Amino acid sequence: MSKRIVVLGAGESGAGAAVLAKVKGFDVFVSDKSAIADKYKEQLDKYQIVWEESTHTDELILNADEVIKSPGIPDKAPIMKAIIEKGIPVVSEIEFAARYTDAKMVCITGSNGKTTTTMLTYHILKKAGLNVGLAGNVGKSLALQVAEDNFEYYVLELSSFQLDNMYDFRANIAILLNITPDHLDRYDYCMQNYINAKFRITQNQTPEDAFIYWNDDPIITEEIKKRHIDARFFPFAEIKEVGVKGYTENADLVIEAPESDAFSMELSKLALSGTHNLYNSLAAGISAKLLQIRKEKIREALGDFQGVEHRLEKVTRVRGVEYINDSKATNVNSCWYALQSMKTPVVLILGGTDKGNDYTEIEELVKQKVKAIVCLGVDNSKLHKFFDGKVAVITDAGSMKEAVDKCYQLSDKGDTVLLSPCCASFDLFQSYEDRGRQFKECVRNL
Repeated sequence: MSKRIVVLGAGESGAGAAVLAKVKGFDVFVSDKSAIADKYKEQLDKYQIVWEESTHTDELILNADEVIKSPGIPDKAPIMKAIIEKGIPVVSEIEFAARYTDAKMVCITGSNGKTTTTMLTYHILKKAGLNVGLAGNVGKSLALQVAEDNFEYYVLELSSFQLDNMYDFRANIAILLNITPDHLDRYDYCMQNYINAKFRITQNQTPEDAFIYWNDDPIITEEIKKRHIDARFFPFAEIKEVGVKGYTENADLVIEAPESDAFSMELSKLALSGTHNLYNSLAAGISAKLLQIRKEKIREALGDFQGVEHRLEKVTRVRGVEYINDSKATNVNSCWYALQSMKTPVVLILGGTDKGNDYTEIEELVKQKVKAIVCLGVDNSKLHKFFDGKVAVITDAGSMKEAVDKCYQLSDKGDTVLLSPCCASFDLFQSYEDRGRQFKECVRNL
C-alpha cells in the first residue's frame, strides 16, 4: 500500500508539493481551511489529486504517514496540535522537494533583503547561462519545478517559517543577511527561537559548502561563536576587516573569493543603490564567484539588475514630490533601511498588523528626516503612543486612497512620500503586494 501524504494549505507551495507527491506515487490528499484559488484547483485536478477547501476533515488528515505543511500555518492551529499529538512527521515543501533532486542549492535567508538578494543571485546565474530555477518565497514552487523541470541549480528564498520544518535539507551555499526582531508572535515572543530558526539554514552543511553572512551583525557573530558549523565561512562587510571576503574599498566593491582570484567593480556602476543594497550585491556576488561564474558576467548582471517590486520602488514624481513604494517593509528594521537611504524630508506612511514591533530602532531617523506620519491601519494606538509629539504632524487614514490624499496635502516640492509600513498588511489588505499596488494606483491617480 502506498504511503499517504497529506498536504495542508493549497497555495503555491502546497499545490506544488501535492503534484510532486503524486508523481512519485504517493496516495495524496490536500486540505485547506480557506478557499482554494482556481488556478491551484486546476493544477490538482489535472493530476487527479483529491482536495477539500474551507475545512479540515480530521479523519482524512490524521491517517497520514507524513504531512507537508504550508509555511503560513502555525503549530498552534488546532489541526496542527492534533497532528503533533499523533506523532505524524511534518515537513516543509522545500524539505520534501529536496529529496528528489541533486541540484545545487543556493539558499538565502535573513530578516531583510532576502527577496532582492535572491532575485539578484538568480539574475547573475541566469545571465551566466546556468540551468537554474527560482523558488522558495519567490517564483514557482520548488516541488512543482522538481516534478516538471530538470534544473541543475536552484536559488531559494527561505523564510524562518520554511526553515522551521526542514531537517535533512542541505544548502550548498547558505546566505544569512541579517537577524532583527521579526515574526516574534510566531516564536513565543522569544528572540532566541527566531534566531535558531534562521540558523537552520546552516544545518547539514559540509566542509565543501559555503556560509555567507554579514560580518557586522552582532546577533550573527555572537551566535556563530556558540555553534559548530562545518561550512567554509565567507563574511562580507561595508569596509575591509580581517577575514572578510567581500567589502568596499576606494569606491569599489571587492570580492576575494576564492582567494586566488579577486573581483572588483565600481560602486557607481551597481544597479542598486543604498547601504542595504550594497550588502545584497556583496552576498550575491560572493555566491556567484563561488560558483565560478566569469567576472564579466557578474559585473554585467550587478550593473543591469532591475530591482524588486515593493522594495524601495520609485513610483513617480507628482508636483515635485517623489513617491516610493516600500510595502515589503513589514518590520521595523526594513523601514530603518528605507529611512536611512532618504536624502529629503519624508512624509511616512506607517501601520498595519503589529507583530510585536519596537519602534525605538527608527526613532532617531524619524526625528531627523520625517516631517509627517500618516497611520494607515485598523488600530493605530501603538503608533500614536510612540510617535505622538516626536513629529510635527501625525494623522490617521482608513484606506490607501485617504492615506495618499493626506500625503499629497502634507508634502511640499522636494519631499519624498514613503510607504514603509513596519507592519504586516492583513488588517486592510490581502498582502503586502496588494498594499503596494493600491499605493501605486492611488499615486498615479493623483
